[in-house]
Amino acid sequence: MVAQTRTHGQPSPKKLRFRDKLVGKGLATDALLKKLKALHQELADMDQEHVDVPSLNHVRKELINPSILLHKDRGVKAYAACCLADLLRLYAPDAPYTQAELRDIFQFFFRQLTTGLKGTDSPYYNEYFHLLESLSTVKSVVLVCDLPNGDDLMVDIFRDFFGLVRRDLAKKIELFMADILIALIDECQSLPSEVLEIIMAQFMDKNARMDQPAYRLAVQVCNATADKLQRHVCQYFTDIIVDQAREERYEEVQTAHGLIVQLNRACPSLLHNVVPQLEEELRVEQIQLRLMATKTLGEMFADKHGLDLVQKYPATWAQWLARRNDKSATVRLEWIETMKGIVTNLPEVRKETEAALDGKLLDPDEKIRAAVCKLFTQIDYETALHHVSVDLLKAIAGRGLDKKQSVRSEAFHAIGRLYSLAYPEIENNDPAAIQQFAWIPGTVLRSASVSREVKAIAEQTLAEYILPLPTLPTSSSSKGSEIDEVAWTDRLLLTMRYLDEVSINTLYSFSNLKGSRPTLYEKYVNACVDYNGGVIDEDEEAVTERLNAAVKATASQFQDAHKAAEDLHVFAKLNEGRLYKLLKTCMDVQTDLKGLVKARSEFLRRVEQSSSAIVGTMSTFLLRATLHIVNASSVPTFIKRVQKGFEPSAVAYSQTQSQSLAQTFSMFVGAGAGSSEPEGRAQHAAHSAGLWLTYVSKHCPALYKAHVGEFSKAIADERNVRLVEACLQALAAAAAWDAKLAPSDKRTVERVMRFVMESNPRHAKFAARLIACMRNSEELCSQVVESIADNLGEEDPEQLVAHIAVLAQLALRAPDAFEQKSDVVTAFLVKQVLKSSSAPVDEEEMQTDEDWVEDANMSLELRAKVLALKVCRNRCLAHAGSETALEIAQPVIRMFSTVLQYEGAFSADARDSAATKSRLRLQAATSLLHLSTVPIYAQEVAKYFVSIALTIQDPVYQVRMTFLDKLVALLSKAKLHAQYNIIPFLSVHDPEADVKSKAQAYVVFALRAMPKAMRLVRFEYTFIRLLHLLAHHPDFKVEHEYLPDIAKYIQFYLDLVASNENVSLLYHLALKAKTVRDAESHVYSENLYACAELAQHLIKGHAKAHSWNLETFPGKIRLPADILRPLPSAEAANEILKTVYLPEEALTWLAEKQSKQAQEARQEKPRAPRKPATKRKSAPKTNGSAKRGRPPKKRKVEESDDEESGHSQSEDEDDDGERPTSPAKQPEESEPSSGEEHEDEEEGKEGKRRTRAQAKKQAKRAAKRQAKAAASDD
Repeated sequence: MVAQTRTHGQPSPKKLRFRDKLVGKGLATDALLKKLKALHQELADMDQEHVDVPSLNHVRKELINPSILLHKDRGVKAYAACCLADLLRLYAPDAPYTQAELRDIFQFFFRQLTTGLKGTDSPYYNEYFHLLESLSTVKSVVLVCDLPNGDDLMVDIFRDFFGLVRRDLAKKIELFMADILIALIDECQSLPSEVLEIIMAQFMDKNARMDQPAYRLAVQVCNATADKLQRHVCQYFTDIIVDQAREERYEEVQTAHGLIVQLNRACPSLLHNVVPQLEEELRVEQIQLRLMATKTLGEMFADKHGLDLVQKYPATWAQWLARRNDKSATVRLEWIETMKGIVTNLPEVRKETEAALDGKLLDPDEKIRAAVCKLFTQIDYETALHHVSVDLLKAIAGRGLDKKQSVRSEAFHAIGRLYSLAYPEIENNDPAAIQQFAWIPGTVLRSASVSREVKAIAEQTLAEYILPLPTLPTSSSSKGSEIDEVAWTDRLLLTMRYLDEVSINTLYSFSNLKGSRPTLYEKYVNACVDYNGGVIDEDEEAVTERLNAAVKATASQFQDAHKAAEDLHVFAKLNEGRLYKLLKTCMDVQTDLKGLVKARSEFLRRVEQSSSAIVGTMSTFLLRATLHIVNASSVPTFIKRVQKGFEPSAVAYSQTQSQSLAQTFSMFVGAGAGSSEPEGRAQHAAHSAGLWLTYVSKHCPALYKAHVGEFSKAIADERNVRLVEACLQALAAAAAWDAKLAPSDKRTVERVMRFVMESNPRHAKFAARLIACMRNSEELCSQVVESIADNLGEEDPEQLVAHIAVLAQLALRAPDAFEQKSDVVTAFLVKQVLKSSSAPVDEEEMQTDEDWVEDANMSLELRAKVLALKVCRNRCLAHAGSETALEIAQPVIRMFSTVLQYEGAFSADARDSAATKSRLRLQAATSLLHLSTVPIYAQEVAKYFVSIALTIQDPVYQVRMTFLDKLVALLSKAKLHAQYNIIPFLSVHDPEADVKSKAQAYVVFALRAMPKAMRLVRFEYTFIRLLHLLAHHPDFKVEHEYLPDIAKYIQFYLDLVASNENVSLLYHLALKAKTVRDAESHVYSENLYACAELAQHLIKGHAKAHSWNLETFPGKIRLPADILRPLPSAEAANEILKTVYLPEEALTWLAEKQSKQAQEARQEKPRAPRKPATKRKSAPKTNGSAKRGRPPKKRKVEESDDEESGHSQSEDEDDDGERPTSPAKQPEESEPSSGEEHEDEEEGKEGKRRTRAQAKKQAKRAAKRQAKAAASDD
């Protein structure tokens, strides 16, 4: 009944038909093999669900007979194994064998597989495949788990399989093995430790990657059994790390952490219990464990599964982030080094990681700061573009001002490399790339003005990444590729699109175009040639001395002057003629780009072969000595870009330069909403190309030698105003450099003459310069002067401005021609232009706030007046060497002083607008500066020194700043008397920070660069002149409420100039001031004595605050006789010395000030060594060159080429807004002592003081935060 129910509707169980005996004497191997094969086929075809199990009993027993299991024939054993596997399948779920028999069977199975399964071409491959497939699908192998000593068998299986899989078998076999091993792990009660070690060993293999079968098998097994293995893996690592760490065997611990990283890449789910363990390691005291845990977790977070890990273990992520502040610098360093992968692969946590990295830029340890910067030299462009914020990149750039060289170098290297990677995208006008990276060149260039050390790295970054020279094409590609001069020049122009004025000026200084030639580098090479490696025929001592002097001068330009000097001496001793020739080729201004690149490459290669130790120094030498930014190859592209940027306009191009530049920079480097691109890309390129043509014209017109024909051709395009202007200026500069280059063909000369007489003042001006250099210049200039003079007063206003511009040039460059009509011209300019009554200005307009007008907005009348002043000045400069110089100059100098006296007018009742007066004041003051550079005029101009000096306190920002620019430019070249060095100190009260900053930057730079003797003459001895100037200051009053302001001038001087070495001298000068009298009046003498007493108190307080000894000065000082006179008697001297000129309130205030200074000094001392605070403060310090806020009315620097002196042609005004980059390098003569007395009284002195005081107060009120108690002085 049961049987009927069981088989109802189903086929009856199939019985085994095989009845042959498998065991018996005399049974041949072939016969046995045939029987087993037949049995295998029948068993394989039988269905487990429809088999008559009892019919299998007789073969079941015979198959495990030793005669079969231990048979010598491989085929017998292979088929027997298949039959046994089939029996296990058919008997399932029950096992037809005892546990001992099962153990023997499974050992038999895996013995057959390990010895026989070697590849598809191996004997009985199909049988082995069948065996594996059966074990995999039927899972009969799980019976191993229930056997006694099953663990040992299980270990053998794992070992055998991981050995077997390395034979590079079929993919299916690998899958079967994985299924078998997974089944074993799932079914075992406890996993043998040896099994886990076998699995872990696959991950520690050096070749562990997914194309390795053993590794792939281990990954499959681990991922499939992760839930089961987690606990065992955790215990595995706990045992290793705890035991080995206790024994301080950190190599083993390191290996374990490496294994965790490998497991995380392939089987992250295995480590769910290991991650908390790693988190605990982050907290332990042992540095080695924290270090390894930091690295391990960092690599795990950086992996592709990192985000899951962060989300699953937020506490671990937070603890790992906290390692950035670990007390061990080694751990912090390791943390930073693992951040690369996180920055790249985990953009989702960018906010946290960036905040952490930003904080580490201020770490006390320089290695940490350098490592953060270095991190960004390793990331790719896409990561930097999409996964790093601009703020963080700018913070990296800020480390370029770090105190440590290693940090500065890494910071600039990082941002420079990123700009180099981004340039192709910036060139393609990709907005994202522009926003992210276009600011980098400007930041690098602005940083260069901070210090010599920063400048050297900025220069290297510029040359290596931002504006690199092209590379020579390789020999294999040289046929089809040449150096692309156009692309090289266009890169410069595109980079300049995103620079501000300060950056462009720094870029100019790096171009090596400016400076007298031969340069000190050329002098060094010439000295090397003369030295001849030490083999000198005659005058050996002089030649050697010349070389030593050249080496010293050249090495002083390097960051490490000592090493540079050694390397330069080594180079001189090499004495290789070919190196000298290559170096001269590189430095030659006529060398084109291809020649420069080729010569430079060969030079460095030969130096490397001759003396590799000096390659670094000679590379820097090339950087400083060659035209690697702009050279002769750039000129044609500049001309083409100006041509392509053509846009007809009545306004001269140069008049819109500053406005366009400001718009451009604000547009692309963080402008607010509402900015609009002023012009297209072609217009920007034209703008930058025009800037370079102007700069080259001023400083290195030799570049134009091969391009005069192109310029002559270009000026024919008269519709392109900016092109004609730039090319006329270039032709004039080239002709001034070499008269042979002046065009002589009739058509060009006629065209230039037409430009001279036209109404565009810029064209007329440069054309006038050009004709002054032509062959028949006397005739042409006389013709022009006569033509203009005859028509003076008859032209329209626009034509008049252009004619006066021409006269200004010819007065300087063709004085003989000008003098033919000088009486007529000067009379007209003075009476009809300068002193003519302006158009009446109503009261409403006079009270407007418009106190300045930009060049582009100047009225024709105002332009004519400014140019008329220049005509007068240039005429004086042109006659500086003649006998009538003073006769010509004295009325002009008096006229300029009158303009200053009446605040920009020629009379007290003039009704000119405030903007007109500002312009004329500025022109008068700068003209007096230029005239004072001429020795014969200097004494005459010095009479009005106080008026000139007070221009730096003019109520109008643009006047103050432009005047300071001109002053600094002339002082830097040592063209002015030492007394002019005291003017920058009057900027201390300036309401705009950049005026004071520029003045301070000049003083600091000059003090650092000057030799001690020159510093003594130009800054220290002049302290008495500063006191004298303050005594004459319109705001000076010996009253308590006025003295603190005067004290600030003196304190500003002391802060910048005073040192432990010179403080005694300064105090001595302050004492000596009470032993003389003022050359002008008794009132000023009393002011001087009060000033001297004030200075004495301030010097004492300053010395005390700095713990300096104030000793008696041992030397004798001769006070300047031009401003001071001896006292009439000893009695008068004693009376003055006994008298205290400062009021009692002032003395009380000074005592309180000294006490406060001393207290502040004591409080600051313990804080000084705190490095973190120092580092945090260092970022914004840029020595005055950082971007500052401007007043609502922006300053517009006067056109520099208008400010010319006779003996320097066009060099003293080339510092348009430039920071001083090279202080006076020529030894200066000692300060002359004049015996001539000034006039006791000057006409209108009291009126001038009143008006100046009133103007000064307007500027001072804006600067002071507290209202003055006293009423303003009328």
